[in-house]
Amino acid sequence: MPWALPLRWSPWGRPGVKALVTASVFVTTLWNLRFFLNPSRGSGEDSKNREPLVILVWEWPSKQVPNISRDVCHELYNITGCQLTTEQQLLHQANVVVFPHSRLQPGRDKLPKERLPGQNWVWLSLESPSNTRALAAWNQTFNWVMTYRQDSDIFIPYGKLVPNQSATVNIPAKTILVSWVISNYHRTQKRAEVYKNLSRYLHVNIYGKANNKPLCKDCLLPTISKSKFYLAFENSIHRDYITEKLWRNSLLAGTVPVVLGPPRANYEQFVPADSFIHVNDFDSLEELATFLKTMNSSRYQQFFTWQKRFSVKLYTDWRERICAICMAYPRLPHGHLYPDLQSWFNS
Repeated sequence: MPWALPLRWSPWGRPGVKALVTASVFVTTLWNLRFFLNPSRGSGEDSKNREPLVILVWEWPSKQVPNISRDVCHELYNITGCQLTTEQQLLHQANVVVFPHSRLQPGRDKLPKERLPGQNWVWLSLESPSNTRALAAWNQTFNWVMTYRQDSDIFIPYGKLVPNQSATVNIPAKTILVSWVISNYHRTQKRAEVYKNLSRYLHVNIYGKANNKPLCKDCLLPTISKSKFYLAFENSIHRDYITEKLWRNSLLAGTVPVVLGPPRANYEQFVPADSFIHVNDFDSLEELATFLKTMNSSRYQQFFTWQKRFSVKLYTDWRERICAICMAYPRLPHGHLYPDLQSWFNS
């Protein structure tokens, strides 16, 4: 059963004495057995004496490498017994070695020459199959996969909704109908085709490098929040590939996402059905445009009902994602290799 960063959500007869005794023995046995099977739940002294799991990140996923010399997993995320390092000379001490796909070079020249007995290697990627190359070179290499896919050994979504009992509905003031932030515009992409046809029926305010209107980091959300709707169009369409375009640019910004990506049923595994509009909900883009332009205030406010129960949680820090390996470690399969990584990722 893959482990994930958390995403979502008899009558008794009167027992006889013998049954009570049997039940008591069974419960006591389970109580004692739990310490044997899961010593991490033992005494605080045992936890202090236990050697931490060493997670070696062969090369850091992002260009800027944060300071991980301290016990960052405990200090930042309250995850104990987890040591992160990028020091490759500690290979022989590492329980887990993480290889971001973006840092893998063709061939195996820069990979470790050997894998220690019991050491597990992790393939890490947040890109979609359409933007991932040369996977066939890594068959029979990795024990675990760590991606946005829900069936990954370690599931790392771009974001999630977390229960919030004190949440209130907050809809920012609107002055724009539809907006879109796009940095890499390619005419061959599905999102480019949909935008081109949709723009025949309504005006879309476009920001980003592709339109020579880049937004600074602190300007992004305030700008998008003025729009009633946001085009949360993914750069490619794959199962579970739902990125910050939904979580940050739409839901966190306080606008209604118009999504282009996997089918509606897949989105509904992540967010409530009434929190977004799917392009495929309509027979034509003209029909979609009419729906957006003619929506009344009451109907629009219904798209924010989710705010009464949830808040948006973004995953933006690679340290948090990698620390999660330690939480997952006891439940992950050991001794397994992915024979055909490309086939798995494209499935």
